[in-house]
Amino acid sequence: MAIKPGLGRKTSQKNPPILSHEFVIQNHADIISCVAMVFVVGLMNESTAAFASAFISLHHNVSGGEDPTREQPYGKAYTYIAGIKDYCSIFFYTLTCIIMHAIIQEFVLDKISKKLHLSKFKLSRFNESGQLVTFYLISFLWGSHVALKEGYLGQVSLLWEGFPNHAMSFLHKFYFIIQLSYYLHMLPELYFQKIKSKEEQQPKIIHSISGFTLIVLAYSLSFQRLALVLLTLHYFSELLSHVFQLIGVFDREERLSKLRVVNSLCFFLVRFATSVIGVLTLYYGIGGLRSLLALVGLIALQGYLVYSFITEQLRAKREAKKEAKREAKLLSSSAASQNQKSKSSSSKSSLKDKAKRKKESDLPEADQSQTPSPSKQKIK
Repeated sequence: MAIKPGLGRKTSQKNPPILSHEFVIQNHADIISCVAMVFVVGLMNESTAAFASAFISLHHNVSGGEDPTREQPYGKAYTYIAGIKDYCSIFFYTLTCIIMHAIIQEFVLDKISKKLHLSKFKLSRFNESGQLVTFYLISFLWGSHVALKEGYLGQVSLLWEGFPNHAMSFLHKFYFIIQLSYYLHMLPELYFQKIKSKEEQQPKIIHSISGFTLIVLAYSLSFQRLALVLLTLHYFSELLSHVFQLIGVFDREERLSKLRVVNSLCFFLVRFATSVIGVLTLYYGIGGLRSLLALVGLIALQGYLVYSFITEQLRAKREAKKEAKREAKLLSSSAASQNQKSKSSSSKSSLKDKAKRKKESDLPEADQSQTPSPSKQKIK
């Protein structure tokens, strides 16, 4: 029985063998969807509901106990803290992120890229930036909503008041679960996208591991409020960066290249705002050895991001100059070849005229008077 093309795979004339690498890669979204449905169906049965809910629902409820069905006083929301059971939820929502990645890739990015006819380099950039723009936009809007709802932006002192007993609302905790799941799903995506070269693998592995490690440290050490605000600022800067990268893919004549100054300005403003909020919260608000170590790590991270941004800009300028020199050489070489062709054609015509004149000079005078010159032939 032939397998019909489904989600996350391209059609091919021959179906690969079942359980082979090509089969898993082509059908990974369908396979993972079936695994995720096992947990969803498990909620419908009383014997498996407790096991399935450990992966789907949020745990460590401190407002109404571990029973999410327990009634709360009117106007009081459920609050949560971090705990070991959260990693079960992270596993399930990592599967969800892989499925969503395949949906965006197949139904949005692939359809757009087929119309653009991009090169291999620009196609990889388009796919990467398209996925990250979706993630950064959702995370920025989500983080801004939670920060406004909880009042972190209107009253900055809430970032350190009551530390370390910081309870999170449902949206606040679910935000971190999705963040950790997304960074974790980047690792299996290297296999599903057939990325084999070390040059492409290394930055994505570093991005995944560093993002997951930093967020899980902030989440486990009760810096959730500060991490929410700083991540929201960071995602706004990254969103602009990848939007301009997409513009660079579409803008082949580089008419909008001057607008990159906006991206650079926003990047440095976000780094400055992150450092100021970090000093206010960790040094003046909380204090202590743990917060000082976190502040040192935060400042070091901002310095590294600034350094990598500057080096990337300088590298891009050097590559642009090299491309300009290559184009100039190609133009000069083409002009020189055209000049050589014109010279060779003119020299050939002159040689023909000389040969004709020599033949005429070798003839007797009577024959020379009868044979017209080339100029007379032209006049006739």
